[in-house]
Amino acid sequence: MATLLLDSSNTSLNVGFENNGLLVGFTSYEAWQEQSEHMIPEIDALMKKLSLSRSDIKGIVVSIGPGSYTGVRIALTIAKITALACSCPIYPISSLRVLKDDDKPSICLINARSNRSYIGVYQDKEILVNDTIMTNDEVKEYIASHPTYSICGDVRYLGYEKKDTNICKQMISVMDALTKAPNDLSVKPVYLKD
Repeated sequence: MATLLLDSSNTSLNVGFENNGLLVGFTSYEAWQEQSEHMIPEIDALMKKLSLSRSDIKGIVVSIGPGSYTGVRIALTIAKITALACSCPIYPISSLRVLKDDDKPSICLINARSNRSYIGVYQDKEILVNDTIMTNDEVKEYIASHPTYSICGDVRYLGYEKKDTNICKQMISVMDALTKAPNDLSVKPVYLKD
């Protein structure tokens, strides 16, 4: 039995499978505006490589935003269809939370465009700042006032160095804190933009 892991909320495509707390296989690469063409073939290829069948999928962890409007919907739509086809539950997760550092408090960021950032702050399983939008200047002030925090995500747009994160591995690290969606087909994306 395996858990399918899906994320396309930012510029990369992330597909993986978890079994007994271990990442047994994953694919991750930049696929900006191409996630819809690649995600299902990548799931199929990974299932074939791992000798998994549809009946082996026991659940789906999917990032539901914030992030790219279309990217968030791609992974969530595929998760819903797969959950329906495999009769398995969906476990939604913040696309910011999967960026966090396991070792210390983390300021997790995604470019929201228009001089703004999606930001969430996490430490272990605790949420220090709920996912929200801030101007990039506000984000820089927050970072400056929390110098011991890890800065996570592709933050080159803010002038910081990008810290590589295995999103599928991070999804596994917080799985025990996730709650099954009460109705898989009613899971909604989180956009935060008005």
